[in-house]
Amino acid sequence: MRRVVFNQKGGVGKSSIACNLAAIAASKGKRALVVDLDPQGNSTLYLLGRSPEGLKDTVADLLEQTVTFTVFNRPPEEFVHETRFPGLSVMPASPELEFLERKLEAKHKIYKLREALKKLEDEFDEIYIDTAPSMNFYARAALVAADRCLIPFDCDDFSRQALYNTLNEIGDLREDHNETLVVEGIIANQFQPRARLPQQVIQELMDEGLPVSPIRLSSSVKMKESHQRQEPLIYMAPSHGLTVQYCDLYDALAREPVSSS
Repeated sequence: MRRVVFNQKGGVGKSSIACNLAAIAASKGKRALVVDLDPQGNSTLYLLGRSPEGLKDTVADLLEQTVTFTVFNRPPEEFVHETRFPGLSVMPASPELEFLERKLEAKHKIYKLREALKKLEDEFDEIYIDTAPSMNFYARAALVAADRCLIPFDCDDFSRQALYNTLNEIGDLREDHNETLVVEGIIANQFQPRARLPQQVIQELMDEGLPVSPIRLSSSVKMKESHQRQEPLIYMAPSHGLTVQYCDLYDALAREPVSSS
């Protein structure tokens, strides 16, 4: 299973959701991989405990092989780094992604990520792809590579417009490049259940027939602590309320039948 976590709006928790769902999968005995396609490298820092600056064998190195002549390309598993958490690995980001993007786009390498991740399906049960908040080459490549898509959403009107734009972009890409891609759910993140506006916005999205997940992820300082300690919630605070919500979300996604309709 290959899942991308994507929204064109920043600050909605893409990295947190991708990494914490992968960590929960690993804690359940699954072999989980996070692919960090954001040059800022938040997922890389979170899971490896170090900045992507200066890292070797990154996702940029994997993709650079497709635009540079080599007699033998290295297999994708050589670009996977184990974390200190059993069963959880990361294919780290690199600042070089920014400089490489134009070359990849010019040479129409949109399918190369999918080819690489398909080769890793025997190595990993679940693959989570983290993206930058932009419909750039890497986001499109991730959506082409994925089976499923989660869209994090913080509940205000600016986020709603970005959500509509994101859904339209995904629809166009699905039609042209990946007709089996499924939008699994819109995930209300940093949710404040006692505030009126978030409740109203979520209800309106549901009334429009959009696939809003019934699981809400609350706003909590515990997530900031998790980032600071570079330790996913399931390991740092397994009984905390936010961790329980993440586990509920993981279980709900695992139960939900996937349809391409």
